Amino acid sequence: MKLKGKQTWQFENPLYVHSSGTAVGPKEAEGPLGQYFDVKYDELHCGEDSWELAERKLMQQAIDECLKKANKTTEDIDILLAGDLLNQNVTANYVARHANIPFLCMFGACSTSMETLAIGSALVDGGFAKNAIAATSSHNATAERQFRYPTEYGGQKPDTATYTVTGSGAVLINQEKSDIRITSATIGRVADLGIKNAFDMGTAMAPAAGETIAQHFKDLNRTPDDYDLILTGDLSGIGSPILKDMLKDEGYDVYEKHNDCGLMVYRPDQKVFAGGSGCACSAVVTYGYIFDELKRGNLNRVFVVATGALLSPVMIQQKETIPTIAHGVVFERSDRGDS
Repeated sequence: MKLKGKQTWQFENPLYVHSSGTAVGPKEAEGPLGQYFDVKYDELHCGEDSWELAERKLMQQAIDECLKKANKTTEDIDILLAGDLLNQNVTANYVARHANIPFLCMFGACSTSMETLAIGSALVDGGFAKNAIAATSSHNATAERQFRYPTEYGGQKPDTATYTVTGSGAVLINQEKSDIRITSATIGRVADLGIKNAFDMGTAMAPAAGETIAQHFKDLNRTPDDYDLILTGDLSGIGSPILKDMLKDEGYDVYEKHNDCGLMVYRPDQKVFAGGSGCACSAVVTYGYIFDELKRGNLNRVFVVATGALLSPVMIQQKETIPTIAHGVVFERSDRGDS
């Protein structure tokens, strides 16, 4: 692995997405990308006694699907990197207890999908692991209960609010050639626009996404034209226009190249306010739909930038502003001649 510029890792060895797995809740299954998800539930409890147990089940099933597709077992996996939105990462910790795989617990809020994938790729590239699984999850009801108000409360929300995706995604990284190659990752810096409103995550996270994308272009001497798609995690209908305008000011026109997972995972008529959010938002869209498009040859090079709001309920109650982060990973069809 080489450091390119200030913040981008360029992997020296061929790294591949060997397989991936996704599991989602009812709203996601009914959305426009429903056919691309492996496991789908028609109710939020997913057959469990609590929402927290439901989220744990989703992550476990995403990992199981990933292993099944690769024809591997947990014994074949050298490291599991995972995280979620709940305090102390309890979903990931309890899943790791069951999996009995060497485990690194990670937290990047909704950027955790690309954070775990970037670190897992670096470990495989450096020879510290042969098979690494990166996983993350979120659940609408668990996240609402922790960060805002329980769903039973029935509190009104503004149009800037987002709807936490119920789901989980897992990806297996190794050097066994497959259709999708992982070529580089750009590690973000914490940005803070001074936003204090926990119901406006899109505005808060847009600067972090803009900084990571602009730095990626500078580090690799690239432009938006070098990509078929530049995909952000969960800026939604509020943050996406802000991001595009910010990058335009930096000299990068991404208006025709950009999309956001929070705008893709639901239909406009599903009553999700500004769009989707949560750790699972970027994970299920990328590991399901985007990977399928790469395999089919409809996309050749994609830069996925997962965004995260690094807040806690305590700090919001103390009127602190919301620090944010964005990490990006480049995925390419493995039959491409360049990297």
